[in-house]
Amino acid sequence: MTRGPGEVVVTGVGLALPGADTPDALLRRTACPVTGPAAEPFDTAARIGRRGHRYKDRATRLALCAALDALRNAQLIPSDGEELTVPGDTVGVVASSNLGNLDTACLTAAAIAERSAVDLSPMSLPNASSNVIASWVAIRHGLRGPNLMLCNGATSGLDAVHWGATLVAAGRVRRAVVIGVETHNAVVEDLLGRSADELLDGAAALVVEGARWAEARGARAAAALGPYERRAGLSGCVAAVLPGGAAPGVWFTPERYAEGPAGAGAGAGVGAGVVTDGPAGAVPVPESVPRYDVTSAVGRASGALGVLQCAAAIGWLARAEAGAHAETGAGPRDAGPEAAESQAAGPQAAGPPAGPGAGAGSRTAFAAGPGAAPGPGPVPVPASRQALITSGDDTADAVAGLLLRPTPDRCHPHPPRAPLISMECSR
Repeated sequence: MTRGPGEVVVTGVGLALPGADTPDALLRRTACPVTGPAAEPFDTAARIGRRGHRYKDRATRLALCAALDALRNAQLIPSDGEELTVPGDTVGVVASSNLGNLDTACLTAAAIAERSAVDLSPMSLPNASSNVIASWVAIRHGLRGPNLMLCNGATSGLDAVHWGATLVAAGRVRRAVVIGVETHNAVVEDLLGRSADELLDGAAALVVEGARWAEARGARAAAALGPYERRAGLSGCVAAVLPGGAAPGVWFTPERYAEGPAGAGAGAGVGAGVVTDGPAGAVPVPESVPRYDVTSAVGRASGALGVLQCAAAIGWLARAEAGAHAETGAGPRDAGPEAAESQAAGPQAAGPPAGPGAGAGSRTAFAAGPGAAPGPGPVPVPASRQALITSGDDTADAVAGLLLRPTPDRCHPHPPRAPLISMECSR
């Protein structure tokens, strides 16, 4: 039986987006959306080539690009190849897309209705399967762990991150590639009633891994996964993820979230695609916490949103860490808890925070989240150094929330370690 993985961390990030190839670039584009002509569509052939992809739909090709980038970033694939450096059965795949192959499915159904199944191409028909994206990523890289495809509405991306982490925590795999991807085409535009320039055409991928296994192979984690919650309303979800009313350092809001003055509530109402603050009308996060809406930079992201938000949050955590080191003169393992003290900021972030406290809420209470073990163990992380991510729609009674934290070695100069036991020394 696989030993427990300890904390679940993010060891790799991959992006296949026009105009943003790193988490920091995505964060900058989110903070200051680019005006003028739209960026050129992402060229999948430049990353994965053309050979073998002629009959794959665009969503699958985008997912393959992001997954390859994340696996290389996690050092699971060498920079000059595509062969795994770990056994394939230790890696699973979880993909999220609500609309990815919608065009293939609709066009296939129309062809059968108008003519017959005889007219269908045997090369393109597999693309009509709902799990084609997750399957091709696994086939391409020999990932033989569990393979899941989620099509779960507005929360699908965060749900995928949660289920990837659950597979790791349960010992089914040591690591999992989590992908969020959407594209736009005539079928998607007609279904949503929106033009192409309003919709995402891209993908993001994460490698989530047991901290024990990441440490064993010498991989550095970019972030640690905190608690995940799924509730019927935004306010209840935020309260469950951050108990005690602690203010996070940053908030990645649901798609096109809108709010009015504190206590007044906001939202454009049912059917407008905007999350409201629930019947009480209370703003769920203090106004001093900066807000980021990733969809303002990349377009409405549907099932890819949660994974994109995690990628941008990793950019924020890296920038916060760099700011802490600049202020204290300390290295990654020397910055003490005092580097995490936060400062008040305005209600909206005009740009990325300058440091770990810039734009963060004024509260510095420690909030390790539900399930944190008391006593010896990882040092609790101040809420003001954590990124709150939420996605979903109050009108559909579905909101998901997740916290991303700095990795343990960034939270304390000497994080306590559990004593070794004889059985561990023999393995």
